[in-house]
Amino acid sequence: MELIRNLIDRHKRGEAIGITSVCSAHPLVIEATFRHALRNAAPLVLIEATSNQVNQDGGYTGMVPAGFRAFVEEIAARTGFPLDRLALGGDHLGPNAWTALPADEAMAKAEIMVADYVRAGFGKIHLDCSMSCADDPVPLPERTIAERAARLCRAAEAACRDDPALAPVYVIGTEVPVPGGAAEDLDTLAVTTPEAALATLDMHRDLFREAGLDAAWDRVIATVVQPGVEFDHMKVVDYRPAAAAALSAAIVPVDHIVFEAHSTDYQRPDALAALVRDHFAILKVGPGVTFALREALWALDAIERETVDASRRAGLRDTVVARMKAAPGNWQRYYHETGAALDLQLQYSLSDRIRYYWPDPEIAAAQARLFDNLRAAMPPLPLLSQYLPAAYAAVRTGTASLDPVDLIVAQIGTTLDAYHGACNPDA
Repeated sequence: MELIRNLIDRHKRGEAIGITSVCSAHPLVIEATFRHALRNAAPLVLIEATSNQVNQDGGYTGMVPAGFRAFVEEIAARTGFPLDRLALGGDHLGPNAWTALPADEAMAKAEIMVADYVRAGFGKIHLDCSMSCADDPVPLPERTIAERAARLCRAAEAACRDDPALAPVYVIGTEVPVPGGAAEDLDTLAVTTPEAALATLDMHRDLFREAGLDAAWDRVIATVVQPGVEFDHMKVVDYRPAAAAALSAAIVPVDHIVFEAHSTDYQRPDALAALVRDHFAILKVGPGVTFALREALWALDAIERETVDASRRAGLRDTVVARMKAAPGNWQRYYHETGAALDLQLQYSLSDRIRYYWPDPEIAAAQARLFDNLRAAMPPLPLLSQYLPAAYAAVRTGTASLDPVDLIVAQIGTTLDAYHGACNPDA
């Protein structure tokens, strides 16, 4: 993890640079991330898996940590991205996937998961015990959150005891946004106070040292706070630097630690750059990149409707909506509309819960057929300009072909461009 630690050190010395953390398990998103990094000569790619995506039980991807690493490395090899510039992270590692269990049982499973992540070579570990389990009070006391983080840190350190090269860097924090965006309507957010941020750091440091984790504390690189950014189904709360000015200043004298900003999806490029400048040097993006993937696939579906006979069309969009309605488990707790309003949420919500459905066999088959149809009859440029203007521009400049994968990669690349510019202002 020296690449990450060196970058954090440079930021602490005054350089307005940062790291983009891409939190996605979709193969096209990961391919787009590697190809974007190669095109921009990025020194580092950070890919993170979340605890509900990847764990010892398989998560919703069906992958354990070692399997996810092999999956990512295969895509890196296929795209020609060097593995010595790849960093893997574990996001929201804690009892999140098992909150229906009593706390002792959930934490025991979380200890196994964190150890598995470390043994699999994940070098950045976000310790997140902010969620209440079945027998916990709501909200969970801050000290309990910190005590559980220290407990998981012990498990992580034990997992790398025989191989110091596996020793990870850590992210902590108690004011952690909900993974995947807010479920309720949002207008404004309360920014973490400087006092609360520093108290959280002090509490974690003291508990780590009481547990004999001094060496691990020296590898804590970031804490998660609320800078005032979030999104719900249809709105984005934009970053306001003035509101976070005191919080930003508070981290400056803290040695080797920056802020990690979650839920930065859909922020404007200037807001992302301001976040990095204000010491939110790790920018997490997840639904934002899969939303761009969905935009590209819907555009390709529209082009198919214009160019392919109805009898041969894949009908991807209709297939996805039908499958989401047939298996509502991944969205019914979040979307509460009916009729046409529900169809709008299913397809276009910024929380992008479609991302859970792409592996569905019927959806995967429809996507494959869509790609086959468009490869048999390449989209004409005017339609590409109409439905995928960013990909059209890439085709015209010679950085993309008319192959559907290239067109999707170009669309995702427009989202990654904003993050690259924010994290590398001199590039």
